[in-house]
Amino acid sequence: MHLEDGKVPEEYTRYTAAKTVALVLGGVLLLVLLLVSVSVGAVTVPLREVVRVLTGGGGGRWQTIVMQIRLPQALAAVAAGAGLSVSGVAMQSILRNPLGSPFTLGISNAAAFGAAFSVMFLGTGAMQSTAADAVSVADPYLTTLSAFAASLLATGVILAISRIRRASPEVMVLTGVAMGSLFTAGTMVLQYFADDVQLAAMVFWTFGDLGRASWRELSVMAAVAAAASVYFLAHRLNYNAMDAGDETARGLGVAVHRLRLAGMLIASLVTATIISFVGVIGFVGLVCPHMVRRIVGDDHRFLIPGSLIAGSGLLLAADTAARLVLAPQVLPVAVVTAFIGAPAFIVLLVRGYRR
Repeated sequence: MHLEDGKVPEEYTRYTAAKTVALVLGGVLLLVLLLVSVSVGAVTVPLREVVRVLTGGGGGRWQTIVMQIRLPQALAAVAAGAGLSVSGVAMQSILRNPLGSPFTLGISNAAAFGAAFSVMFLGTGAMQSTAADAVSVADPYLTTLSAFAASLLATGVILAISRIRRASPEVMVLTGVAMGSLFTAGTMVLQYFADDVQLAAMVFWTFGDLGRASWRELSVMAAVAAAASVYFLAHRLNYNAMDAGDETARGLGVAVHRLRLAGMLIASLVTATIISFVGVIGFVGLVCPHMVRRIVGDDHRFLIPGSLIAGSGLLLAADTAARLVLAPQVLPVAVVTAFIGAPAFIVLLVRGYRR
């Protein structure tokens, strides 16, 4: 493959065009899934009515169901899935560890502990009288700050281990497992000393549930996930360089240490924000990047946007399934992601090793 007169080689053009088409098709599929998710549930809203409401032409009970119940929940799934997935991509690249994700590295457990601490000692959780809104966040910003502080502690320990000479990916994963167990134990201690109302709030909090997200929570999650996505996309070429090794990246002018620290901090902030609003949702940040890698490869120019689409789609599909499996009862979406994510990750591992 040679360059002639500054022209882009035909092979490279086909290479990028195929990946771009895959991303466009994924985006179209996500849009269709969004409409279907808003349509189905205990009460089925016809797709044409969903489109009419979204375009400003509908009214009545369909508008109430779509705009006040279904649409915020569906968009929360998109924002949370995108945020968790892009955080997983960043962590896997930063730590050069294919098992890196907020869930496997204990950051999700740490953020959950911070949120539980905020509920118990800072009074940010309150019980409501209806089953549909059993827990509300009195101060979402204080809850997020508390979750972020706890996740920073777990992140700091992992970064410290990663800087130890000859620290292997296995060591970092085991450190994450240990930190996850530690913060889970801390959450259990808080639950042991909590009163009935606080205990109910903490237990319900750990159920990853997108139904509790209103337009207020959605706006915060979407803003944080969008800002993080822009940051990671802006450094996509730097992550490509880091995949070749720290020395190679430094030789190309990448500030490896600063990029690694900033990336982990931003990934922790995204994780803390999402968990503080919707609870612990596992496997999205771990499975989605690996699924996308099998389609578009390791190039972060395509891997990051592909993971954003895949994370949004997976969590949206899981939330839709959670509303339909035992309708009119609604399962916590974290249960569905666990049942989907664990077997999918095992399949990916087996196929990877066979290759």
